[in-house]
Amino acid sequence: MDNDVSAGSASSTSVLGHLALGLTLLAFGIGTTRVIDGVTAAGAVSLALYVGGIGLFVAGLLAFRAGSTFTGTAFAGLGAFWFTWGTGVGNQVSADAAGFFLILWALLTLSLAIGAAGSGPIVQGTYGLFCLALVLLGIAQFAGSDGLTKVGGWVAAVAGLAAWYGATAALANWPTAVPRRAADRRVTAAG
Repeated sequence: MDNDVSAGSASSTSVLGHLALGLTLLAFGIGTTRVIDGVTAAGAVSLALYVGGIGLFVAGLLAFRAGSTFTGTAFAGLGAFWFTWGTGVGNQVSADAAGFFLILWALLTLSLAIGAAGSGPIVQGTYGLFCLALVLLGIAQFAGSDGLTKVGGWVAAVAGLAAWYGATAALANWPTAVPRRAADRRVTAAG
């Protein structure tokens, strides 16, 4: 393989990966809430498998090649999660095993939320919300709670919206942070 071939930039890989993550989380989250008649989380399997699984994993490899360790880790790790989830849907496992699976992956997203501290509030919020969704969904599996499952689905959908907005904002040069107001000149550090 020719090492001079460009893999794209870290920022373009990040935008593509966050769009894939956003779409996958939205489909999974809305399917989990069952807010749309006939749309379930299992209906998101193809999107999760190909866009979330394979697409994110490839984006992760491209990010590693472009020199972005955090983005590469995030996308390759989340690609593995979505691929595993997508290929495992429909397999008969106990609720406790499913809950344990979700809690283990919540640990990855917790690491990503902590590691995204320098990436801005939208990226950090996306991973933080995804972590919260996985924890809620894992606990819902242990407890057999449909209500908690729906709450976890809504949190996943909001995480998907955050990922989608962050990627779209990067493409459209929209703001990604709330501007800070300058302090009144009469205000001093001491109060």
